[in-house]
Amino acid sequence: MPAYAGIDAGFELVHQIGGGGFASVYQAVNLAEGRVAACKVIILTDDTSDTQRKAFEKEMRIHSVLNHKHVLHFINAVVVETKHKAVYQPGIYVLMELAAGGDLFDKIAPDVGVDDEIAHLYFNQLCDGMEYIHSEGVCHRDLKPENLLLDAAGTLKVSDFGLSSVYKLKDSGKTRMLTERCGSLPYVAPELNGDQPYAAEPIDVWGIGVILFTMLAGNTPWDEPTSRSPEWNAYIAGEIFDEAPWNRFNPEALSLICSLLTPSPSKRMTLAQAKAHPWTKRASQFVRGSVEDLADKLTQGLRRRGYGRGQLQSSTGTPITIYTVVDVILPLTNAIKEELEALGVKVKVPSAGQDGSFAEDGKLRLRIGGYDKRKMIFKGWVIVDAFSWQENQGSFCIFQRDTIFPRLNANLDI
Repeated sequence: MPAYAGIDAGFELVHQIGGGGFASVYQAVNLAEGRVAACKVIILTDDTSDTQRKAFEKEMRIHSVLNHKHVLHFINAVVVETKHKAVYQPGIYVLMELAAGGDLFDKIAPDVGVDDEIAHLYFNQLCDGMEYIHSEGVCHRDLKPENLLLDAAGTLKVSDFGLSSVYKLKDSGKTRMLTERCGSLPYVAPELNGDQPYAAEPIDVWGIGVILFTMLAGNTPWDEPTSRSPEWNAYIAGEIFDEAPWNRFNPEALSLICSLLTPSPSKRMTLAQAKAHPWTKRASQFVRGSVEDLADKLTQGLRRRGYGRGQLQSSTGTPITIYTVVDVILPLTNAIKEELEALGVKVKVPSAGQDGSFAEDGKLRLRIGGYDKRKMIFKGWVIVDAFSWQENQGSFCIFQRDTIFPRLNANLDI
């Protein structure tokens, strides 16, 4: 069976973490530098059409020029042609930042949504990211919670530029109308139902509005913005606002949602107006500490013991709290426990792992809890996930918090 090719920049694929259809996603590791990333492998076959190839290449070209704290970082790409299939799996290997926090969709409770303050934080981050993307002349066209990823620190990252398009020249500012019909029906703007060209930016503004509604309500406002949807018909008629969940929104949030979801694109709120809206501009209740300082403190003892390879790093080179590459499992687990307890963190080894054995999924877990610098309780798991690559044995050390944000009234019992 052909092997998966190594990626430039010193990364090798070691662990499949997702995928389906024509693409798979792997954890990639740079053993020399102790860095991890994600690698999307788009399978190429002799039946892959020129149209499909051009679409993949366009996605890479667009993503590769975007560089912003709220855009998933593109590292590198390698193409393995089908003529090499006897040695390597043919495909397009796209190396990207590993979004350790998963996607926003999984954080939204059905029919409940997320806390208003969490929605406020991520809405602002999404607007910042999309404002930058538009400044680069790019329209995303497929904004939805599944395409909004979270990094190790819980920071939102816009991802998946497969349906994106360049609509504006940066130098001259000249724009063009778009014609392709694409997107996910619950998030697509109503002007895409026709056959006329459409303006680019209002399409993404609409998607942002549906995402805000979904964060606050726990579901999308309609299945599609057409007359086939009873909810859409009621919205257009102004008859939906006394019904749940619309009647749960506070006046400022409702005002913002309706302005973003204005059916006419020429009258729809712009991103600049959304950022200036009172609901958006209010002060955030979440004051974030330094992730870099915490990462350094948590891993200092481990590095002294020789378990880490350099400083804990994300694929972008920034220190983070949850990933490193190490050489052994059981001594590492004991070292993690000792280091955390020295910092005042409560650590419990579940009974199934008292002897250092792995769970059925091959991962060893430590239950932890403590107080952060804000004197707020956090709880979560440290997971030691072993891997083998060639003659190297190693582990990913992963911290997973029970919730993205701690609660003041939580119980420290772990």
